[in-house]
Amino acid sequence: MKTKPNDRKELDVSIVFPAYNERENLENTVRRTIQALEEITDSYEIIIAEDGSTDGTDRIAAKLASERPFIRHIHKNMRLGRGLALKNAFTESNGRILVYMDVDLATSIEHLKTLIDAVRKDYDFATGSRMLPQSQVTRSPSRQITSKSYNFMVRSFLGSKISDHQCGFKAARRGPLIEILNEVSATHWFWDSEMLVRAQRRGYKVKEIPVEWTHKGGTKVKLVKDAVLMGSQVLNLCWELRKRPS
Repeated sequence: MKTKPNDRKELDVSIVFPAYNERENLENTVRRTIQALEEITDSYEIIIAEDGSTDGTDRIAAKLASERPFIRHIHKNMRLGRGLALKNAFTESNGRILVYMDVDLATSIEHLKTLIDAVRKDYDFATGSRMLPQSQVTRSPSRQITSKSYNFMVRSFLGSKISDHQCGFKAARRGPLIEILNEVSATHWFWDSEMLVRAQRRGYKVKEIPVEWTHKGGTKVKLVKDAVLMGSQVLNLCWELRKRPS
């Protein structure tokens, strides 16, 4: 049974959407996610972590939350960044299994059950992967090359065994994720990678699942700028971990 957020009752699944200027996608994505969740569990909540939007996303999120007691809207006036928005939402969540997805649903919602089942059955973390042979990916060659180069860098410098760190489609058992939240210092796009690296270093089991993924034209990733920034964050984390090995 879905529970009102102020009941503070433990739920089966919490879905978090980091939402910044997502007016065009948010309502349809929430509707499709509810349909998918109804086939998976009857105990869930949806949290819209919205910060600094200027296109009316905040009003749409507030409307959705007012209409359905299992939807929560966490609003911040300032732009926090994807990572910090996720951290705040997970801290306030009630689910035993914590999930986050990009609002544009670049990863097909059809994979949601597989993602959740991986955590429910055997794994501490599960992540969609665009790099597995079974995955079906539609994006430009330049983005494919940049992504492969970035992931190679993360594996080489940070010892990760994951093939794709940045796919915005992840789930985790509550305990392990909450345990490492405060260790993850990245506040924006690098948050996903750092979270997976720290999870592996703690010995948690991570499952990659193949996905169908389509590049959405409205992405907020700035290819060159964000690639340079995340590359520097890889090197900074490498330096930190070498100084203080876990």
